[in-house]
Amino acid sequence: IAPLHAFHRRLPPLHARRPCMHPAPSDSGLLRLGAHLWRGDARAEVSVPSVGTGFEPLDALLPGSGWPRAALTELLVAQPGIGELSLLVPALVRLCREPQWIALAAPPHLPYAPALAAAGVDLARLLVMQTSDGADTLWAMEQALASSACSVVIGWPAFVNERALRRLQLATEKGRAIGLYFSSGAATSNSLAALRLQLFAREDHRLGIRVLKVRGAGIGTTLALDVRHGTEGLSGP
Repeated sequence: IAPLHAFHRRLPPLHARRPCMHPAPSDSGLLRLGAHLWRGDARAEVSVPSVGTGFEPLDALLPGSGWPRAALTELLVAQPGIGELSLLVPALVRLCREPQWIALAAPPHLPYAPALAAAGVDLARLLVMQTSDGADTLWAMEQALASSACSVVIGWPAFVNERALRRLQLATEKGRAIGLYFSSGAATSNSLAALRLQLFAREDHRLGIRVLKVRGAGIGTTLALDVRHGTEGLSGP
């Protein structure tokens, strides 16, 4: 695993932008759209660039059938070490086939390289960004997301706020990367993330997943996935 040294720079605030006003579509225009219109009471049948999660029940709930590119995904975990990183491993294996880096920003524990390699992750494509504080973590995530050099950036920020999330979202759109971050925030809090999943441990050792926010009809759905097969000990020996 190649460490990336801590960053200490700060970016200037984004300049204010004028809203772009467009005329409302006519009735005939809406009729021509037909099936292309998104309905909030059904799963979004739209083309969303994504990478499959590797778990069919979860893919079936997500527009694009996977982790969305050029968008933020929030993973709420009240207690770390329940298999949350294992949930991402199948997608990381797929992303190793792309030329970009897989970046981890400020993970609480150094991932166990032998377990990642055994699961199929190419360690030569992996970067671990070690930062000094929460602000540096957000800065490192923003830089990696916007660089187009990373296919996915996974972060463990100490805090997030609306301004930080807006900057991260703009960065994901610029770099067309998958942006994932872990949070211990309340499940009822608002978020700018396009996808929000709450992760929790179950007595049967499967990972519980509750969909808090998604474009479509999956909100409130709860799944139980066996994510540990072949990835035991990912967070350390």
